[in-house]
Amino acid sequence: MTTMPAASTPKWNRLEPDERRTQILASAVRLFGEKPYAEVSMSDVAASAGVARGLIHHYIGSKRDLYLESVRFLVTVPPIEDVHLPTGSLEERARGSVHWLVGVIETHGAAWVSVASGSGVDEQVARILDEADDLAAERVLDATAFEGRGGDRRVATSAVRAFGGMVKAAGREWLVRGTLTREQVEILLTDVLVTVLDTARSLDDPRDR
Repeated sequence: MTTMPAASTPKWNRLEPDERRTQILASAVRLFGEKPYAEVSMSDVAASAGVARGLIHHYIGSKRDLYLESVRFLVTVPPIEDVHLPTGSLEERARGSVHWLVGVIETHGAAWVSVASGSGVDEQVARILDEADDLAAERVLDATAFEGRGGDRRVATSAVRAFGGMVKAAGREWLVRGTLTREQVEILLTDVLVTVLDTARSLDDPRDR
């Protein structure tokens, strides 16, 4: 009886379900960022993640489910609770928040830029991107200790969502076009975020008119 060479069988360490799912999604994000959707197979993702293909179906589902979860994994800003951000002045908080955001972008590189731009996406992906933009705006406001309530908070959230458009554009200049360095991106975005938050405090909520 011929035995299969050990090198041809998947090798993996025993991980907790959340860790295994994250491992699969990280591999899927990289592959979907490198190739068109149609050219990425479930077998490709399984091989990249070092897992059996059946585990992808178990933890996530179909290829479409995997793609949507990969988009969500890619564009969702992680919680700030586990991140040490500076306190102090608005400028210091903004600088720390931008450094954190830019680090998130750098983790995924050009794949983040491609997906976050939202060009040519379908309705389901567009909804995920909108939800991610909303969540990112809220977390930036929390990180910068924005004190507005009610209408002030709503206007500030909208203003930071608009700032998110510049974050995506700056990410493209840095990671795709190579016209800005990471340091330059952080300086630029920090200055803009401080201005956005200062201005947001003076804006009226149009729904109150």
